[in-house]
Amino acid sequence: MSNGKPKRGRIGILTGGGDVPGLNPAIRSVTLGAIREDYEVVGIRRGWAGLIEIRRDGDPADADHYQILNEEIVSRAARTGGTFLHTSRTRPSHVPDVNVPEHLRDRYNASSNDLTDEVLKNLDYLGIDTLIPIGGDDTLSYGLHLHKKGVKVIAIPKTMDNDVPGTDYCIGFSTCLSRTLDMTNALRTSAGSHERFLVIEVFGRYAGFTALLPTMAGAAHRCVIPEHEFDIERLCELMAADRRTNPSRYAVVLVSEGARWKGQRDMVFSSQEQDMFGHRKLGGIGDMVANGLRELSPQYNAGRRINVISQRLSYLVRCGDPDAIDSLVPMAYGNIALDLVMEGKSGRMVCLRNGEYDHAPIEIISGRKKVVDVDKYYDRERLRPLYKSFLHKPLFIATNE
Repeated sequence: MSNGKPKRGRIGILTGGGDVPGLNPAIRSVTLGAIREDYEVVGIRRGWAGLIEIRRDGDPADADHYQILNEEIVSRAARTGGTFLHTSRTRPSHVPDVNVPEHLRDRYNASSNDLTDEVLKNLDYLGIDTLIPIGGDDTLSYGLHLHKKGVKVIAIPKTMDNDVPGTDYCIGFSTCLSRTLDMTNALRTSAGSHERFLVIEVFGRYAGFTALLPTMAGAAHRCVIPEHEFDIERLCELMAADRRTNPSRYAVVLVSEGARWKGQRDMVFSSQEQDMFGHRKLGGIGDMVANGLRELSPQYNAGRRINVISQRLSYLVRCGDPDAIDSLVPMAYGNIALDLVMEGKSGRMVCLRNGEYDHAPIEIISGRKKVVDVDKYYDRERLRPLYKSFLHKPLFIATNE
């Protein structure tokens, strides 16, 4: 990396965790503003992985781990989904031996390795004055770790689940809701044609916003969320009644991937393998609910079984281009992040609270989970959203803290 420094300094930016629409507009916003203010922006590739893979010996292969961003690069990518910098679920403080870069294996050969010292050396090697990580609470928790080590960090929250504490909105959430509404409405034609139950599994490990909000908007009759263990028999009873009163003879339920019914000890995992943050991949609760409804349905349908369509939306809601909100909010977040850099501030997370753009201490992401307030927004008996008045509620109603 060249030792030549731009007038104002050098900003690093990376994206970690799952991809969402809106990441590229955020990168563009930071970069264009920074260039105008005489900063240079270094894009770190593959999230935190890029900061442990750099060799610091001038190896030409290092160009695969970072790049200097310019207006042409970021403007071309800004209209598209995903992240052109790529991403990973790497946690540098807990790197399994099989993921330690080859040039570091002589020094780091335990089953789990803390490569934070390498990250700090690589940030210095790149000449980065302030780092802007864009991610969910896992990605940002390591940003907090670096902040405590003395690195200047400005965080930008993103996640489909909208569950980063301290902000009403995370990049990617609106597009997730839009896609869920679109696809659920499309699947109604098959559910109605065959007079079936329609079970749709959506994202949401700990928080049920991605099931609650589309249901509130009319996408489904019922929803089950991680914050409340539900009774499968009660769900079947409600769904059968919904189907009976529907002229097209079908009923829809949205199921958060982290939902559990009473007596179920744990979430449903599609794999036992854990990522570096200790998470196993979720998936399958939708099929379990579908099977349960099918078997129980004769009890609530005069002895006749009701067949079920089960669909997992999964990556369909995180691929493709951002919607209007996930084009606008990342632009604002990026500008605020740059403002904070220019003001010499660090250890902050850009956020939206009570309808206003703001920033909060990055420490706010640690120590708690952001989840649906069941008492305020979920009817436990009817397994659907609860609301009495929308007056003075924020844009996404149930997502403020």
